Formats: sequence, structure tokens, C-alpha cells
Amino acid sequence: MITINLDKAKEIGHNIRRANRAKEFEPLDEIIAKQIPGNDISQIELQRQTIRDKYALIQTQIDAASNADDIKSVLVG
Repeated sequence: MITINLDKAKEIGHNIRRANRAKEFEPLDEIIAKQIPGNDISQIELQRQTIRDKYALIQTQIDAASNADDIKSVLVG
């Protein structure tokens, strides 16, 4: 029987969450860093906040997970 270390599974889940969040931030960060004309920075910041909120919820769900399947479903879903 395979035993899964839940703390390690959560750590891996958080690493995946961080990588996914960074991918979503990347195009928005580029617009802000380059100050690309024609982009409303306040709208970009709103989009960034939406991403932060999304991944804060995922972080909470990973922390509350009671097994590896719960972690997987949070990351996929």
C-alpha cells in the first residue's frame, strides 16, 4: 500500500499553484513593466487582483485538503 505524505503533497500543490499564478500574471506584468501605450493600467491592476483572489482561494482549499485527491481536484478544477 502506498502512503502519501499529505504535508509534502500540499507543498507540491502550492508550488504548482504558484507556477500557474505566475503564468497568468506574466502578460499583465509585461504590459505594466513596458508601460505599453493604449492600456488602462487601472484595468490591468483589476485583472491582477482577480488573479490574486482566485489563487488565494486555491491556497485556502489546498491548506484545507484532507487527501491528495482533494489537492488534485483543486488544481484541476
